[in-house]
Amino acid sequence: MNVAIVGGGIGGLCAAIALQQVGVEVKVYEAAPALKPVGAGVGLAANAMQALQRLGVAEETVARGKQLQALVIFDESGNVVSNMDTRPLSSKYGINNFVIHRADLHEVLQQRLQPGTLELGKRSAGMQPQGEKVQVAFTDGTQATADLLIAADGINSGIRQQLLPQSTPRYAGYTCWRGVVKNPGVNINKMISAETWAPQGRVGLAPLLGNKVYWYACVNAPQNDARMQRMAPGDLARHFAGLPAAVPAILGATPPEQLIWNDIADLKPLRRFAYGRVLLLGDAAHATTPNMGQGACQAIEDAVVLGQCLQQEKNLGLALARYEQRRLARTAKVIRLSRLLGAVSQWQNPLLRSARNAAFRTMPGAVTQSQMEWLYRVGF
Repeated sequence: MNVAIVGGGIGGLCAAIALQQVGVEVKVYEAAPALKPVGAGVGLAANAMQALQRLGVAEETVARGKQLQALVIFDESGNVVSNMDTRPLSSKYGINNFVIHRADLHEVLQQRLQPGTLELGKRSAGMQPQGEKVQVAFTDGTQATADLLIAADGINSGIRQQLLPQSTPRYAGYTCWRGVVKNPGVNINKMISAETWAPQGRVGLAPLLGNKVYWYACVNAPQNDARMQRMAPGDLARHFAGLPAAVPAILGATPPEQLIWNDIADLKPLRRFAYGRVLLLGDAAHATTPNMGQGACQAIEDAVVLGQCLQQEKNLGLALARYEQRRLARTAKVIRLSRLLGAVSQWQNPLLRSARNAAFRTMPGAVTQSQMEWLYRVGF
């Protein structure tokens, strides 16, 4: 059996590793012409770290990132809204609340691939079933034929759009900037992932190795707003000037060329991931808003589960049916909860914000932790 994977992001690379582990021949086709250390930070929860352990790359990943001790939410005045100690969950389910630069994780995954697996400059131009095979065409005029085609080409997947023209990204109502910056000399807690919920938007800070800080900022705005797209680090610092000093200082210290901007969107949960000999995986199948930090985590889970299904069931159709049985409901729940959490955290109405913060402050920590445990009981 041979498999073609379109997309060399986290999901595509993890899928290639998982399939190579069970003896499947794999080629990964990535649209980018070169590998560059791009992107910002990525958070990995215990479920993703369990999956990376099964892929044999957990140790290398841990060496490149940082495990934090708590997830803390603040209001605009710096007062604590919620403080979730993540150490109990870490002791129960393994490394949790872990942050790493996305480029470092990519490098770890690429190094685990068998030589010659990854081909660059291969942008998909569509696919065509061919009996017991499937052919994918590329914009450079070449084609590849495989027993199974995995579309891991992101939320704007061309292959998904070919299969399901009606499945398009849906805007969440807010836009987002991200960056990684050397700490400009401000005092932050280097052991927590912090998020500030303010009337003007939401800002998250997470410390990385090397005295660097990964940050993101979300603001309610119309979709494709040109004014938002033009925002520079200094503009963001002024927009959030009323927050505790560390926030505007870190935003303003970001080099303009390191600033990443995009509207936040997800996909309405799909009823299927498998279409004959084509399988949607990662964001191409179940893109979620980032509010639960589960986008990359669910793609990594996909990879491990797919490898297990193909190893346990030699009939491809039955293996993919088993895969869907294990992945459809779980990923749909993440999409729904993450979208809800994002909407609540972006509330601007003063009365709603006050009631929300009061509810979070009075919620026992044990309740918060128990609500998260379903995520970590993966059952690989």
